[in-house]
Amino acid sequence: MPNPKPPQGFSPALSVRPFSHLVWTTLITNLAYLPGLLTLNHSLRAVNSKYPLVALYTDTFPQAGHDALKARGIPSQRIDYILPTNGKDYSNDPRFYDCWSKLVPFSLTQYSRIVQLDSDMLVLRNMDELMDLPLDDPKVSESGDISSSKRVFAAGHACVCNPLKKPHYPKNWIPQNCAFTSQHSDPESAQTVAADPSVGPLGFMNGGLQVVNPSAALYAQILAHMEADAVNMDFADQSLLSDLYRGRWVPLPYTYNALKTLRWDGVHAQIWRDDQVKNIHYILSPKPWDEINDKGEWTGTEESHKWWIDANGERKAAEKEANIKDGF
Repeated sequence: MPNPKPPQGFSPALSVRPFSHLVWTTLITNLAYLPGLLTLNHSLRAVNSKYPLVALYTDTFPQAGHDALKARGIPSQRIDYILPTNGKDYSNDPRFYDCWSKLVPFSLTQYSRIVQLDSDMLVLRNMDELMDLPLDDPKVSESGDISSSKRVFAAGHACVCNPLKKPHYPKNWIPQNCAFTSQHSDPESAQTVAADPSVGPLGFMNGGLQVVNPSAALYAQILAHMEADAVNMDFADQSLLSDLYRGRWVPLPYTYNALKTLRWDGVHAQIWRDDQVKNIHYILSPKPWDEINDKGEWTGTEESHKWWIDANGERKAAEKEANIKDGF
């Protein structure tokens, strides 16, 4: 494969690792999630990942954000903002409008492997092994018989317990239907083995972490399915991929996309092990960075949020030494 052009802002002098065909990516559309992105990048470097994080930005991302990425040597790449022509009303969860653009990594064929991460994640342990996880070669899809792909992408399960009892969530999102519930009786295995996707009636993935071999053919199929049925997709990209590739995605153990709610008593605390989690996902509001007051003090109470606060403090201390003082 010929060398792709480096993303905008890439500089070997500023980056810890060399440019690679294997990359982490994260979507950024506004400044609200920029603290998360910067600390995510810091956490990848702290665990000595060999691979760069590329920020995939849309046209709504302001210049101040670009300047912040450049100051830290974080490569960036413009992508189109994706929305279906006729989509679902996400007034109850406006974040889902942005989530369609998380499908774009399937199209970025200048890379041979992408692991897409949400910006509200914190990497606690090296997980570079995801770059070597066996998936179908894109040629299998590009042959025209896409149905022959059995390992299209990898992801973690969604938790469908709805612990906050959000009334607009599907009625069948209950603990009995959750893949993680099936692992309560064997928590040690849950640290390294994912629940069977066939457990329960849903087989639903969480889009926070996706391991992808980009393919133009797959992306075309994804967009076609989005246009055909987006109005019925409660959770945007997650609904689409779970439906279109039902039974044909590789489930990952919870440790790679450890939804913070799994740790709560009454949800899936039975399987959670702090010392096994590789990557925590701060789903729902508030985000850890929303709990810092004007004096820079943490105002939250959730223990897992303190992990992010501590990592963010380490990042800011390092940036201060590097004379980066933009306030982010």
